This record gives sequence, C-alpha cells and structure tokens, in this order.
Amino acid sequence: MICGKCGAQIAEDFRFCPHCGAPISGGEVSGAAAAHADVMAVKSVAVPVMVTVPGGTFIMGIGEYNRKISLSAFYMSETPVTQQQYEYIMGKNPSKLKGLNRPVECVNWAEALIYCNLLSIKQGLVPCYTIGNVTDLGTFDTTSPVWKRVVCNFTTNGYRLPTEAEWEYAARGGRNSSQMHFAGSDNINDVAWYGENSDIHSHDVGCKKPNGLRLYDMCGNVAEWCWDYMGELPAQAQTNPRGPQIGSMHVKRGGSWLDDMQQCSVFFRSGSAPVGKSSSLGFRVCCSMVESII
Repeated sequence: MICGKCGAQIAEDFRFCPHCGAPISGGEVSGAAAAHADVMAVKSVAVPVMVTVPGGTFIMGIGEYNRKISLSAFYMSETPVTQQQYEYIMGKNPSKLKGLNRPVECVNWAEALIYCNLLSIKQGLVPCYTIGNVTDLGTFDTTSPVWKRVVCNFTTNGYRLPTEAEWEYAARGGRNSSQMHFAGSDNINDVAWYGENSDIHSHDVGCKKPNGLRLYDMCGNVAEWCWDYMGELPAQAQTNPRGPQIGSMHVKRGGSWLDDMQQCSVFFRSGSAPVGKSSSLGFRVCCSMVESII
C-alpha cells in the first residue's frame, strides 16, 4: 500500500504509517488525517523548476559580522530537490523519510554534485563540475579524497550547488533583501518546518509560504548543502565570493525539521564533513546566468 499522506510504501497489515504516523484505511490516509495533509503550492515534476534571482548587492550576515557582497544574476530551484527528482536522474532514492515530494536527504556533498552534472547532461547543458577532465563524477567513490580536486566552472550553464553568498541572498529576497529572520517572514511557522511544528519528520515541499522570490522551504524542512568550504566570511566587500580554497567542512544552510528557530534563520551558518549524511540534510540547485556574470 501507499500512504496517502507521505507517499511511503507500507505493508498491507499496517494500520498506521511507520514513516509519518498517519492512520491507514484502504491504502489511503483516513478522513481526519487527510483533512490535515500538507497541500503543495507547487507542481510535482521530475526536473527542478528554476526561478530567476536578479543580481545585486546586499549586506551578508548580521550585526558586526556583516559584509557587503555583490552577486551576478543566477537561477535557483524553487524548492529543495525532491525524492522524485533525485530518483529520476540517479535511479535510486537514498532518503530515510520517504515521500516522492519530500526533499531528498541522506545525500552527501559529492552525491549532490554528481546529481548536478547528470541533470545538466540530461537537459543538454554543459556540466559545471570536473575532476581533472572527467565530468562523469559517478566513477569516483564519494568518500574518496579525490573530491578535494573537484572544480566548479561558474561560466557554464549547467546545474550546481549555490555558493553560500547566493544562498543567503536568495533566502533574504535577492535585490530587495530584508532583515527578516526567516525566508519571507519573521514568523517561522509561516515559512518553515522546524523542530516545534514538524512532528519530527520532513514534509512535502512547497507547503509553507514562499519568500519574495517565490522560493519555498529556504528555511526548515531540510538543511541545504552549499558549494563553499566552511570558513570566516570575507572582511572586505566581495563580488561573487566562493568561499575558502581549502577546508575540511562544507557549508550547510537553512536548518531543518529537526532544528530550533535560531538554526533555521537566514543568518545561521553551520558546516558538515563532505561525507556526512543525515535525514535532515538535502540540497537545492542553481544555474549561472552566463550572460550576466560580473
């Protein structure tokens, strides 16, 4: 049977979904639970829908740690990559909290890059990532030290992870960036699934309000991998910063269904080892707007 609430496959004799806890009746979520099922404001599609993020200048960070950052225009997926979208390209779904329209999770940093390149090829775009001259990154063990040699060509039109600066700029509304604590609101319950309202699991994407750029789930649901190594923000004004050249941790942003309010703010920074996997960690994709690169 299929759970009508979260989409997980469950055994015929289950009366409650072991993934989301919804009561099961005839293969569907029963009346009361169905009435409270999440309602997506986006279409369920196999390839990420991209939103234009116009270029501009903003103050990254908060308080004494803020920095003036200028960015070229780019495209960003309107939601985190879903399990349906990941499986369409990769042929598998590694997620622990199953649901085709939930964010994919339990994906490490290298696997996110492999997805980006394969999606680029399938869409007829030029892959961004190479190790040596190789773009078929699936030939490398995702836990190998060779991934320290991966290079991102930001001048190609393929899919890639956002830089940390791009992520924060987009989360805060882009050119019209605000000082709101969450992506689109100062009320976290309007825009994010987090530790206090998630019922201890992820949710279908696009069920909370978007921010001003029509980007959903920038805060909460799952934290999102960024391209950059974790390090101090640049002290001076920067244009298209891409983080430190070396490091042992990669940035993740946005917080998750497991986290508290502070960790889900647009300002909060944290990192994870590139081999790290978690049911609270996923990613979304970007593309450079090649003709607009500063």
